[in-house]
Amino acid sequence: MTDEFLAAERFLRAEARLLERRLFDTLFRDAPADGVVAALRGYRNADGGFGHGLEPDKRCPASLPVDVEVAVQALAAAGAADAGLLEAACDFLSGVAAADGSVPLAFPVIEDYPRAAHWTEWTYAPGLNPTAGLAGLLHRLGFEHQWREAATAYCWRVIESGELPDEVHALGEAMTFLAYVPDRARAEKAAPVVLERMTSSPMFQSMPKPGEYGLTPLHVAATADSPWRRLFDDAQLAAHLDQLAGAQQPDGGWPIAWEPPGAASRLEWRGIVTLQAVRTLRSYRKM
Repeated sequence: MTDEFLAAERFLRAEARLLERRLFDTLFRDAPADGVVAALRGYRNADGGFGHGLEPDKRCPASLPVDVEVAVQALAAAGAADAGLLEAACDFLSGVAAADGSVPLAFPVIEDYPRAAHWTEWTYAPGLNPTAGLAGLLHRLGFEHQWREAATAYCWRVIESGELPDEVHALGEAMTFLAYVPDRARAEKAAPVVLERMTSSPMFQSMPKPGEYGLTPLHVAATADSPWRRLFDDAQLAAHLDQLAGAQQPDGGWPIAWEPPGAASRLEWRGIVTLQAVRTLRSYRKM
């Protein structure tokens, strides 16, 4: 274990919420994945969805698709396809989906609670963000559900329509979908088209822009075994890995480049991005 890894672990132990601590233990300390499942249950609502600020930029207790996505991301990282949580969550998504299977990030109920300034009306429109990420992760977990099938059909229609959105996060969600959907020939054909649209966005950093918010190749190929690692050259990846390693703070954690709704949200986000940084750097053998 490097000094940098141990410093990140100390930061997570001191400042991160329970979910990230349990996930760290599962990923790096051989703890069983049921600890991650148990932590997620605290964010679950009676309707089967997840809320309570699981995605920390809004402090709304109601179930939101974005919070379901964060829960599914944690389950996928832990390798825990908990049928009870996933079945109920997909039932919730079915109940709030548009006729074509797509879901929005959030609903107007967030306006009654503290939230970051960028959480406004645009988050109420169904689209690839978060539909594609959710569908892709459900495929990764091998969890079948009628909502997953409807969402998969929707994602293929949008991705292959020739009218992809410009929004960089939506395109990143599409790349997650394409990484895990079973039709690999179809995904391999579509991925370069989506990536070209993504990299043309001013919010995509082909080379590092320290301190600026944006997505990078490490959001598309977050681990060394990503099928999309080969879509970036080694110099690009090395530059971003060096920048990521160099961004570790004296307290052992990583910073965030946006304004969350409060001090607790900031610490929660720092725990999330610190765990993400450790996963990426360890995967690429840079920590």
